[in-house]
Amino acid sequence: MTRRYGPGSDPTGWLRRYHRPPVQGPTLVLFPHAGGSATGYYTLAQALSGSAEVLTVQYPGRQDRLGEACVEDIGEMADRVVEALLPGGGRPLVLFGHSLGSIVAYEVALRLESRHPDRAPVGVVVSGRPAASIHLSRGLSRLADEDLASSISDLSGTPPELLADKDLMSAVLPSLRADFKAAESYRGAADSRVTCPLYAYAGAQDHNVPREGLLRWRAHTSAEFTARFFEGGHFYLQSQEPEVARTLCADLRTFTDTALLSPAP
Repeated sequence: MTRRYGPGSDPTGWLRRYHRPPVQGPTLVLFPHAGGSATGYYTLAQALSGSAEVLTVQYPGRQDRLGEACVEDIGEMADRVVEALLPGGGRPLVLFGHSLGSIVAYEVALRLESRHPDRAPVGVVVSGRPAASIHLSRGLSRLADEDLASSISDLSGTPPELLADKDLMSAVLPSLRADFKAAESYRGAADSRVTCPLYAYAGAQDHNVPREGLLRWRAHTSAEFTARFFEGGHFYLQSQEPEVARTLCADLRTFTDTALLSPAP
């Protein structure tokens, strides 16, 4: 299988494609959480590969990009992903981001709409984070290594065997710290909004994402807004992956159908 965006074939280094795409269907771009990597979406991408060309973002400073400097600014992350996406085309574009990835995806959508309207997304799904206009800073980026490791353990998104491996954690913590710094310094404009539909997902038991905070994403689109809650905490994507895949497939169809019915600008 030819991986158009596989490791080494994307000149920017930001995008991966692990599964053969369908002949038709949108392009879906998945943005990982803080400390996350492209391979963390492997099984979800596989489940969605019959409905879309699935690309996953690989932030620098981890896995095959371990030797590269981490990016500590959401705006710079978004700019680099926009650059990576511009050579593509032909398929409707949908963006999905979880936690940190939600604000990177949202900023990518804003940039595409304003600077490259021919590549503007037909839908955005944000997950696991209150609205972009809500500033979040728990000071995690300034914690000592042991306390930082403890904080991610509390989120239940990191395998215990990884947390217990000091060598692996020493490789993971720099990118995690950089991602937290980027997230903590981010301030989304209260009046910013995309013109495409925006859906918001969250775990019903995620104490980091109160219901009202998720619903405030409504202010960040001039089109349709929908909120969806799944059983689970911050990493409901793992425990509810089959249900998330089914829901996302349905939402992809809605986005593309709506785009087809919308009048040309």
